[in-house]
Amino acid sequence: MNKPNFPQIPLAERVRPKSLDEFKGQDTLLGSGRPIRQMIENDNLSSFILWGPPGTGKTTIARIIAYHTKSEFHQINAVSSGVKDIRNVIDLASQNNLLARKTILFIDEIHRFNKAQQDALLNSVESGLLTLIGATTENPSFEVIPALRSRARIYVLEELSKDNLSAILFDAIKKDSFLSALKFGNIDINFLLYLSGGDARSMLNIFESAVLQQSSSDVVNIDKTVLENVVQKKNILYDKSGEEHYNVISAFIKSIRGSDPDAALYWMSRMLEGGEDPLFIARRMIILASEDVGNASPNGLVLAEATFSAIEKIGMPEARIILAQCATYLASSPKSNASYIGLEKAQSDVKNKPIYPVPIHLRNAPTKLMKDIGYGKEYKYPHDFDNHFIEENYLPDELNNTQYYYPSEIGQEKSLKDRLKFLWKNKKKY
Repeated sequence: MNKPNFPQIPLAERVRPKSLDEFKGQDTLLGSGRPIRQMIENDNLSSFILWGPPGTGKTTIARIIAYHTKSEFHQINAVSSGVKDIRNVIDLASQNNLLARKTILFIDEIHRFNKAQQDALLNSVESGLLTLIGATTENPSFEVIPALRSRARIYVLEELSKDNLSAILFDAIKKDSFLSALKFGNIDINFLLYLSGGDARSMLNIFESAVLQQSSSDVVNIDKTVLENVVQKKNILYDKSGEEHYNVISAFIKSIRGSDPDAALYWMSRMLEGGEDPLFIARRMIILASEDVGNASPNGLVLAEATFSAIEKIGMPEARIILAQCATYLASSPKSNASYIGLEKAQSDVKNKPIYPVPIHLRNAPTKLMKDIGYGKEYKYPHDFDNHFIEENYLPDELNNTQYYYPSEIGQEKSLKDRLKFLWKNKKKY
Protein backbone atom coordinates (compact mmCIF):
# COMPACT_ATOMS: atom_id res chain seq x y z
CA MET A 1 0.00 0.00 0.00
CA ASN A 2 1.31 3.45 -0.93
CA LYS A 3 1.73 5.61 2.14
CA PRO A 4 0.36 9.16 1.92
CA ASN A 5 2.69 12.09 2.30
CA PHE A 6 2.84 13.66 5.75
CA PRO A 7 0.54 16.69 5.78
CA GLN A 8 1.93 20.14 6.53
CA ILE A 9 -1.26 21.57 8.04
CA PRO A 10 -2.19 20.30 11.55
CA LEU A 11 -5.04 17.81 11.70
CA ALA A 12 -7.20 20.08 13.89
CA GLU A 13 -7.08 22.73 11.17
CA ARG A 14 -7.60 20.29 8.29
CA VAL A 15 -10.81 18.90 9.74
CA ARG A 16 -12.22 22.10 11.23
CA PRO A 17 -15.97 22.17 10.45
CA LYS A 18 -17.13 24.64 7.82
CA SER A 19 -20.85 24.37 8.53
CA LEU A 20 -23.15 23.98 11.51
CA ASP A 21 -24.14 20.48 10.39
CA GLU A 22 -20.51 19.35 10.67
CA PHE A 23 -20.08 20.85 14.14
CA LYS A 24 -20.16 18.46 17.11
CA GLY A 25 -21.46 19.57 20.50
CA GLN A 26 -22.79 22.86 21.93
CA ASP A 27 -26.38 21.92 21.13
CA THR A 28 -27.74 24.53 23.55
CA LEU A 29 -26.25 27.24 21.32
CA LEU A 30 -26.17 25.63 17.89
CA GLY A 31 -29.10 23.19 17.95
CA SER A 32 -32.26 23.78 15.98
CA GLY A 33 -33.90 27.02 17.03
CA ARG A 34 -31.01 27.95 19.32
CA PRO A 35 -29.66 31.53 19.43
CA ILE A 36 -26.35 31.34 17.60
CA ARG A 37 -27.71 28.98 14.93
CA GLN A 38 -30.59 31.37 14.26
CA MET A 39 -28.22 34.34 13.98
CA ILE A 40 -25.97 32.45 11.53
CA GLU A 41 -28.81 31.05 9.43
CA ASN A 42 -30.52 34.46 9.25
CA ASP A 43 -27.18 36.25 8.77
CA ASN A 44 -28.35 38.74 11.37
CA LEU A 45 -25.72 38.79 14.08
CA SER A 46 -25.52 40.92 17.19
CA SER A 47 -22.36 41.28 19.28
CA PHE A 48 -21.56 38.38 21.59
CA ILE A 49 -18.71 36.78 23.52
CA LEU A 50 -18.05 33.04 23.58
CA TRP A 51 -16.71 31.83 26.93
CA GLY A 52 -15.56 28.27 27.40
CA PRO A 53 -12.64 25.90 27.94
CA PRO A 54 -10.02 25.42 25.21
CA GLY A 55 -10.93 23.18 22.32
CA THR A 56 -14.70 23.48 22.70
CA GLY A 57 -15.36 25.25 19.41
CA LYS A 58 -15.13 29.01 19.97
CA THR A 59 -12.87 29.73 17.00
CA THR A 60 -14.68 27.18 14.86
CA ILE A 61 -18.02 28.93 15.43
CA ALA A 62 -16.42 32.20 14.35
CA ARG A 63 -14.97 30.55 11.22
CA ILE A 64 -18.39 29.11 10.33
CA ILE A 65 -19.80 32.61 10.61
CA ALA A 66 -17.00 33.85 8.33
CA TYR A 67 -17.89 31.19 5.72
CA HIS A 68 -21.62 32.00 5.70
CA THR A 69 -22.06 35.69 6.46
CA LYS A 70 -22.59 38.35 3.82
CA SER A 71 -20.84 40.80 6.15
CA GLU A 72 -17.16 41.64 5.81
CA PHE A 73 -15.34 39.45 8.35
CA HIS A 74 -12.09 40.41 10.10
CA GLN A 75 -10.17 38.34 12.64
CA ILE A 76 -7.45 39.44 15.06
CA ASN A 77 -5.78 37.80 18.03
CA ALA A 78 -5.53 39.85 21.20
CA VAL A 79 -2.07 38.46 21.94
CA SER A 80 -0.50 39.98 18.84
CA SER A 81 -2.83 42.91 18.14
CA GLY A 82 -3.42 46.32 19.69
CA VAL A 83 -5.44 49.52 19.46
CA LYS A 84 -3.97 50.32 16.03
CA ASP A 85 -5.36 47.07 14.59
CA ILE A 86 -8.76 47.79 16.14
CA ARG A 87 -8.81 51.29 14.63
CA ASN A 88 -7.88 49.90 11.21
CA VAL A 89 -10.92 47.62 11.32
CA ILE A 90 -13.11 50.48 12.57
CA ASP A 91 -11.95 52.62 9.63
CA LEU A 92 -12.88 49.81 7.22
CA ALA A 93 -16.22 49.42 9.00
CA SER A 94 -16.90 53.14 8.50
CA GLN A 95 -16.28 52.74 4.77
CA ASN A 96 -18.50 49.64 4.66
CA ASN A 97 -21.22 51.53 6.50
CA LEU A 98 -21.36 54.09 3.70
CA LEU A 99 -21.97 51.18 1.31
CA ALA A 100 -24.65 49.70 3.63
CA ARG A 101 -22.36 46.73 4.24
CA LYS A 102 -21.96 45.21 7.71
CA THR A 103 -18.63 44.46 9.39
CA ILE A 104 -17.85 41.65 11.84
CA LEU A 105 -14.73 41.68 14.01
CA PHE A 106 -13.71 38.42 15.67
CA ILE A 107 -11.20 38.84 18.51
CA ASP A 108 -9.67 35.61 19.72
CA GLU A 109 -8.46 35.61 23.35
CA ILE A 110 -10.21 38.92 23.97
CA HIS A 111 -9.33 38.66 27.68
CA ARG A 112 -5.75 39.50 26.70
CA PHE A 113 -6.78 43.04 25.79
CA ASN A 114 -6.23 45.60 28.53
CA LYS A 115 -8.86 48.18 29.52
CA ALA A 116 -7.66 50.80 27.02
CA GLN A 117 -7.78 48.30 24.17
CA GLN A 118 -11.27 47.18 25.16
CA ASP A 119 -12.37 50.80 25.53
CA ALA A 120 -11.40 51.40 21.90
CA LEU A 121 -14.22 49.05 20.84
CA LEU A 122 -17.06 50.61 22.83
CA ASN A 123 -18.42 53.33 20.54
CA SER A 124 -18.26 51.20 17.40
CA VAL A 125 -19.98 48.26 19.04
CA GLU A 126 -22.65 50.41 20.71
CA SER A 127 -23.45 52.28 17.50
CA GLY A 128 -23.60 49.06 15.49
CA LEU A 129 -20.79 50.18 13.22
CA LEU A 130 -19.26 46.76 13.74
CA THR A 131 -20.45 43.50 15.25
CA LEU A 132 -18.06 42.08 17.82
CA ILE A 133 -17.52 38.38 18.36
CA GLY A 134 -15.10 37.67 21.19
CA ALA A 135 -13.66 34.36 22.31
CA THR A 136 -12.24 33.81 25.78
CA THR A 137 -11.24 31.02 28.12
CA GLU A 138 -11.34 33.46 31.03
CA ASN A 139 -14.43 34.41 32.99
CA PRO A 140 -15.72 37.60 31.28
CA SER A 141 -16.88 38.88 34.66
CA PHE A 142 -13.21 39.31 35.56
CA GLU A 143 -11.47 39.93 32.27
CA VAL A 144 -13.89 41.93 30.10
CA ILE A 145 -14.76 45.48 31.16
CA PRO A 146 -18.39 46.01 32.28
CA ALA A 147 -19.10 48.57 29.54
CA LEU A 148 -18.17 46.04 26.85
CA ARG A 149 -20.03 43.19 28.57
CA SER A 150 -23.19 45.31 28.60
CA ARG A 151 -22.95 45.73 24.83
CA ALA A 152 -22.48 42.03 24.03
CA ARG A 153 -24.29 38.88 25.08
CA ILE A 154 -22.26 36.21 26.85
CA TYR A 155 -22.66 32.65 25.60
CA VAL A 156 -21.15 29.86 27.70
CA LEU A 157 -19.73 26.84 25.87
CA GLU A 158 -19.87 23.53 27.69
CA GLU A 159 -17.07 20.98 27.86
CA LEU A 160 -17.36 18.49 25.03
CA SER A 161 -18.71 15.11 26.08
CA LYS A 162 -16.98 11.79 25.40
CA ASP A 163 -19.52 11.16 22.65
CA ASN A 164 -18.76 14.56 21.07
CA LEU A 165 -15.01 13.95 21.17
CA SER A 166 -15.30 10.40 19.84
CA ALA A 167 -17.48 11.65 16.98
CA ILE A 168 -14.95 14.36 16.16
CA LEU A 169 -12.10 11.83 16.12
CA PHE A 170 -13.78 9.20 13.96
CA ASP A 171 -15.16 11.86 11.62
CA ALA A 172 -11.57 13.10 11.18
CA ILE A 173 -10.32 9.57 10.42
CA LYS A 174 -13.05 9.16 7.83
CA LYS A 175 -12.81 12.53 6.10
CA ASP A 176 -9.13 13.50 6.29
CA SER A 177 -7.26 12.40 3.17
CA PHE A 178 -4.13 11.45 5.13
CA LEU A 179 -5.87 9.45 7.86
CA SER A 180 -8.41 7.81 5.54
CA ALA A 181 -5.56 6.26 3.54
CA LEU A 182 -4.27 4.40 6.63
CA LYS A 183 -5.50 1.15 8.11
CA PHE A 184 -6.21 1.41 11.83
CA GLY A 185 -6.23 -1.38 14.37
CA ASN A 186 -6.66 -0.70 18.08
CA ILE A 187 -7.28 2.86 19.24
CA ASP A 188 -7.34 3.41 23.00
CA ILE A 189 -10.00 6.08 22.78
CA ASN A 190 -10.59 6.32 26.54
CA PHE A 191 -6.93 7.02 27.32
CA LEU A 192 -6.72 9.49 24.43
CA LEU A 193 -9.72 11.40 25.80
CA TYR A 194 -8.19 11.37 29.29
CA LEU A 195 -4.95 12.84 27.97
CA SER A 196 -6.77 15.56 26.03
CA GLY A 197 -8.74 16.73 29.07
CA GLY A 198 -11.86 17.44 27.00
CA ASP A 199 -9.99 19.65 24.52
CA ALA A 200 -10.84 18.60 20.94
CA ARG A 201 -7.83 20.41 19.48
CA SER A 202 -5.49 18.74 21.96
CA MET A 203 -7.05 15.35 21.24
CA LEU A 204 -6.53 15.70 17.50
CA ASN A 205 -2.96 16.95 17.94
CA ILE A 206 -2.04 14.05 20.23
CA PHE A 207 -3.72 11.57 17.91
CA GLU A 208 -1.93 12.89 14.83
CA SER A 209 1.45 12.78 16.57
CA ALA A 210 0.79 9.17 17.58
CA VAL A 211 -0.26 8.31 14.03
CA LEU A 212 2.88 9.85 12.53
CA GLN A 213 4.99 7.59 14.78
CA GLN A 214 3.15 4.54 13.47
CA SER A 215 2.32 5.50 9.90
CA SER A 216 5.02 3.29 8.37
CA SER A 217 3.25 0.23 9.75
CA ASP A 218 0.71 -1.69 7.69
CA VAL A 219 -1.74 -1.41 10.58
CA VAL A 220 -1.68 1.65 12.84
CA ASN A 221 -2.31 0.87 16.52
CA ILE A 222 -2.77 3.77 18.89
CA ASP A 223 -2.50 2.11 22.26
CA LYS A 224 -1.66 3.47 25.70
CA THR A 225 2.09 2.93 25.26
CA VAL A 226 2.17 4.89 22.02
CA LEU A 227 0.12 7.71 23.50
CA GLU A 228 2.28 7.92 26.62
CA ASN A 229 5.36 8.10 24.41
CA VAL A 230 3.85 11.06 22.57
CA VAL A 231 2.76 12.95 25.66
CA GLN A 232 5.83 11.97 27.74
CA LYS A 233 4.16 12.87 31.03
CA LYS A 234 0.79 12.61 32.63
CA ASN A 235 -1.45 15.40 31.44
CA ILE A 236 -2.48 17.59 34.33
CA LEU A 237 -6.15 18.38 33.86
CA TYR A 238 -5.64 22.04 34.55
CA ASP A 239 -5.92 24.88 32.09
CA LYS A 240 -4.21 27.98 33.37
CA SER A 241 -6.37 30.20 31.19
CA GLY A 242 -9.76 28.55 31.57
CA GLU A 243 -12.50 27.56 34.00
CA GLU A 244 -10.36 24.96 35.80
CA HIS A 245 -7.97 27.79 36.60
CA TYR A 246 -10.67 29.34 38.78
CA ASN A 247 -11.80 26.03 40.26
CA VAL A 248 -8.35 25.04 41.47
CA ILE A 249 -7.34 28.45 42.80
CA SER A 250 -10.67 28.51 44.65
CA ALA A 251 -9.90 25.14 46.24
CA PHE A 252 -6.42 26.39 47.16
CA ILE A 253 -7.70 29.57 48.83
CA LYS A 254 -10.45 27.72 50.69
CA SER A 255 -7.95 25.14 51.95
CA ILE A 256 -5.74 27.87 53.44
CA ARG A 257 -8.76 29.65 54.88
CA GLY A 258 -9.81 26.31 56.39
CA SER A 259 -6.36 25.84 58.00
CA ASP A 260 -5.47 22.71 56.00
CA PRO A 261 -1.83 23.04 54.85
CA ASP A 262 -1.88 19.58 53.22
CA ALA A 263 -4.79 20.42 50.94
CA ALA A 264 -3.18 23.79 50.19
CA LEU A 265 0.02 22.03 49.05
CA TYR A 266 -1.96 19.60 46.90
CA TRP A 267 -3.91 22.28 45.03
CA MET A 268 -0.80 24.42 44.71
CA SER A 269 1.02 21.45 43.16
CA ARG A 270 -1.85 20.99 40.70
CA MET A 271 -1.46 24.59 39.61
CA LEU A 272 2.32 24.48 39.31
CA GLU A 273 2.34 21.19 37.41
CA GLY A 274 -0.28 22.64 35.10
CA GLY A 275 1.99 25.58 34.28
CA GLU A 276 0.36 28.27 36.40
CA ASP A 277 2.27 31.52 36.85
CA PRO A 278 3.76 31.37 40.38
CA LEU A 279 3.25 35.13 40.70
CA PHE A 280 -0.49 34.61 40.29
CA ILE A 281 -0.48 32.20 43.25
CA ALA A 282 1.65 34.59 45.32
CA ARG A 283 -0.64 37.51 44.47
CA ARG A 284 -3.68 35.61 45.69
CA MET A 285 -1.89 34.74 48.93
CA ILE A 286 -1.20 38.43 49.57
CA ILE A 287 -4.94 39.11 49.36
CA LEU A 288 -5.75 36.12 51.54
CA ALA A 289 -3.17 37.12 54.14
CA SER A 290 -5.09 40.32 54.75
CA GLU A 291 -8.64 39.09 54.16
CA ASP A 292 -8.55 35.81 56.07
CA VAL A 293 -5.54 35.87 58.39
CA GLY A 294 -5.62 39.58 59.09
CA ASN A 295 -4.60 40.94 62.45
CA ALA A 296 -4.68 37.51 64.05
CA SER A 297 -1.22 37.08 62.50
CA PRO A 298 -0.03 40.30 60.81
CA ASN A 299 3.23 38.64 59.82
CA GLY A 300 1.22 36.67 57.27
CA LEU A 301 0.90 39.73 55.06
CA VAL A 302 4.61 40.49 55.50
CA LEU A 303 5.55 36.95 54.47
CA ALA A 304 3.12 36.95 51.53
CA GLU A 305 4.57 40.20 50.21
CA ALA A 306 8.11 38.88 50.69
CA THR A 307 7.09 35.72 48.84
CA PHE A 308 5.89 37.71 45.84
CA SER A 309 9.09 39.76 45.78
CA ALA A 310 11.33 36.70 46.14
CA ILE A 311 9.56 34.82 43.35
CA GLU A 312 10.06 37.77 41.00
CA LYS A 313 13.80 37.48 41.65
CA ILE A 314 14.16 33.69 41.81
CA GLY A 315 11.69 32.23 39.32
CA MET A 316 10.84 28.58 38.84
CA PRO A 317 11.57 25.87 39.79
CA GLU A 318 12.94 27.16 43.12
CA ALA A 319 9.97 29.53 43.51
CA ARG A 320 7.83 26.54 44.42
CA ILE A 321 9.77 26.19 47.69
CA ILE A 322 9.01 29.78 48.66
CA LEU A 323 5.37 29.35 47.73
CA ALA A 324 5.16 26.22 49.86
CA GLN A 325 6.55 28.04 52.90
CA CYS A 326 4.07 30.86 52.54
CA ALA A 327 1.08 28.60 51.87
CA THR A 328 1.77 26.35 54.86
CA TYR A 329 2.38 29.36 57.14
CA LEU A 330 -0.87 31.03 56.15
CA ALA A 331 -2.81 27.78 56.41
CA SER A 332 -1.37 27.09 59.87
CA SER A 333 -1.87 30.65 61.17
CA PRO A 334 -4.77 31.81 63.34
CA LYS A 335 -7.50 33.38 61.24
CA SER A 336 -9.49 36.59 61.49
CA ASN A 337 -11.57 38.40 58.91
CA ALA A 338 -12.56 41.15 61.36
CA SER A 339 -10.84 43.96 59.44
CA TYR A 340 -12.41 42.78 56.17
CA ILE A 341 -15.89 42.56 57.72
CA GLY A 342 -15.39 46.02 59.24
CA LEU A 343 -14.52 47.41 55.82
CA GLU A 344 -17.62 45.86 54.28
CA LYS A 345 -19.83 47.48 56.93
CA ALA A 346 -18.18 50.88 56.50
CA GLN A 347 -18.51 50.71 52.71
CA SER A 348 -22.17 49.79 53.09
CA ASP A 349 -22.76 52.95 55.14
CA VAL A 350 -20.91 55.06 52.58
CA LYS A 351 -23.01 53.63 49.74
CA ASN A 352 -26.40 53.53 51.44
CA LYS A 353 -26.42 56.52 53.81
CA PRO A 354 -26.10 60.23 53.09
CA ILE A 355 -22.61 61.66 52.61
CA TYR A 356 -22.18 63.41 55.93
CA PRO A 357 -19.86 66.43 56.24
CA VAL A 358 -16.48 66.05 57.92
CA PRO A 359 -16.75 67.37 61.51
CA ILE A 360 -15.23 70.83 61.64
CA HIS A 361 -12.62 69.91 64.26
CA LEU A 362 -11.22 67.24 61.91
CA ARG A 363 -10.92 69.48 58.89
CA ASN A 364 -7.62 70.70 57.52
CA ALA A 365 -7.00 74.43 57.75
CA PRO A 366 -4.22 75.40 55.33
CA THR A 367 -5.48 78.98 54.81
CA LYS A 368 -6.31 81.88 57.15
CA LEU A 369 -9.89 81.95 55.95
CA MET A 370 -10.36 78.32 56.90
CA LYS A 371 -8.90 78.93 60.33
CA ASP A 372 -11.15 81.96 60.80
CA ILE A 373 -14.30 79.96 60.12
CA GLY A 374 -13.23 77.27 62.58
CA TYR A 375 -11.59 74.53 60.54
CA GLY A 376 -9.56 72.34 62.90
CA LYS A 377 -10.69 74.27 65.96
CA GLU A 378 -10.75 72.28 69.21
CA TYR A 379 -8.93 69.33 67.65
CA LYS A 380 -7.13 67.46 70.43
CA TYR A 381 -3.68 66.13 69.54
CA PRO A 382 -3.55 62.55 70.99
CA HIS A 383 0.21 62.65 71.67
CA ASP A 384 -0.35 65.42 74.21
CA PHE A 385 -2.32 63.07 76.49
CA ASP A 386 -1.65 60.01 78.64
CA ASN A 387 -1.20 56.81 76.63
CA HIS A 388 -1.08 59.06 73.53
CA PHE A 389 -4.86 58.88 73.48
CA ILE A 390 -7.84 61.15 74.07
CA GLU A 391 -11.43 60.02 73.72
CA GLU A 392 -12.72 61.92 70.71
CA ASN A 393 -15.35 61.58 68.01
CA TYR A 394 -13.70 60.93 64.65
CA LEU A 395 -16.88 60.06 62.74
CA PRO A 396 -19.56 62.39 61.40
CA ASP A 397 -21.94 63.38 64.18
CA GLU A 398 -24.71 61.35 62.55
CA LEU A 399 -22.59 58.19 62.93
CA ASN A 400 -21.32 58.86 66.43
CA ASN A 401 -20.81 55.60 68.38
CA THR A 402 -20.97 53.51 65.17
CA GLN A 403 -18.58 50.57 65.31
CA TYR A 404 -17.36 48.54 62.35
CA TYR A 405 -14.28 46.70 63.61
CA TYR A 406 -14.73 43.98 66.20
CA PRO A 407 -11.35 42.31 66.82
CA SER A 408 -11.40 38.61 67.48
CA GLU A 409 -9.88 36.77 70.42
CA ILE A 410 -7.58 34.92 68.01
CA GLY A 411 -3.80 35.22 67.87
CA GLN A 412 -2.22 38.65 68.01
CA GLU A 413 -5.55 40.31 67.37
CA LYS A 414 -6.49 39.63 70.99
CA SER A 415 -3.77 42.10 72.07
CA LEU A 416 -5.24 44.73 69.76
CA LYS A 417 -8.68 44.05 71.18
CA ASP A 418 -7.45 44.38 74.77
CA ARG A 419 -5.78 47.72 74.00
CA LEU A 420 -8.83 49.12 72.24
CA LYS A 421 -11.08 47.89 75.04
CA PHE A 422 -8.92 49.73 77.58
CA LEU A 423 -8.82 52.97 75.56
CA TRP A 424 -12.45 53.11 74.45
CA LYS A 425 -14.05 51.57 77.54
CA ASN A 426 -16.54 54.43 77.86
CA LYS A 427 -17.59 54.54 74.22
CA LYS A 428 -17.11 51.30 72.29
CA LYS A 429 -17.93 47.66 72.89
CA TYR A 430 -15.00 45.29 72.55
